[in-house]
Amino acid sequence: MTAPLRLACIDSDAPPLFLLADPEKGRRGYEPAIGELIAGELGRPLEWVYLPWAQMIPAVQRGDVDGVLCGQGITEARAQQVDFTRPYAVFHEAVLVRRGDAVRSATDLRGRRVAAIAGSTNMALTQTFEGALPVPFGGDSDDVFGDMLNALRLAEVDAVVDDDVVFVPLADDPEFELAFTVRTANRWGIGVAKHRSDVLAALDGALGRLIADGRLAEAWAEWIPALDYPFGGEAKE
Repeated sequence: MTAPLRLACIDSDAPPLFLLADPEKGRRGYEPAIGELIAGELGRPLEWVYLPWAQMIPAVQRGDVDGVLCGQGITEARAQQVDFTRPYAVFHEAVLVRRGDAVRSATDLRGRRVAAIAGSTNMALTQTFEGALPVPFGGDSDDVFGDMLNALRLAEVDAVVDDDVVFVPLADDPEFELAFTVRTANRWGIGVAKHRSDVLAALDGALGRLIADGRLAEAWAEWIPALDYPFGGEAKE
C-alpha cells in the first residue's frame, strides 16, 4: 500500500488560500489544490494534518508529517529550521483597517496598534513601521487570522498586516477596507525537514512539473484570479 503524503496546515477559513474543511468536499482552496496536484503527480494519497500555526514546523522536524503547505513564506529564520521547495506563490503584504479609517501609509500608523502573527514576515514588516505599536497574535491558535480580524472589528487593534491574498475576499466587506499594500514579493514554499532530502527532491520535482505544464497556473486562475500569476505567462481560466 502506498504511503500517504502527509501535509500540515491549520484548519481555518482564509479564502482563497483555503476554506474550512468540509466533511463531504474535503479541503478546498489554492493550497489544497496544490497539495492534491502534487500528491497526484507522486501517485500518493493525500492526508492533511491539522495543527496550530506554531506546531507545524516542529511536526515536520519530528517526522510526523512530510511537509508544511500552509502560508510559509521562505524566510531566513525558517530556512534555518527546514528546507524549502521552489516557490508555489509570490505575494505582497497589505494593511487592513476598519472601513472609513484614514490610514493610507505606514506613517499614518504611528501610535496605532497593528496586529500580525508572531514570528511571521508580516510581523517583521510591522516592526519597520516607525512609531507603530506591534501586537503579536500567537501561532498556537486554531484560527489566528480570524482572531486578528475579530480584534480589528472590536477596535482592540487598529490595523492588521497579512499577505495580500487573504484580504482579497474582504474587498467589499462593510466593516473593513484595504489601507495600502507593500510590494514585498514574499515567496511561499513547502517546508521539509532538513534530514529528508529525498522528500524535498520529490516535492520540488513535482511542483516544478506543475509549473512547467501549466497546471499550477490553472489552479491560480481558479482560486486567485484577482492577483497576477507570478511565474511567467498568464494564468488561463
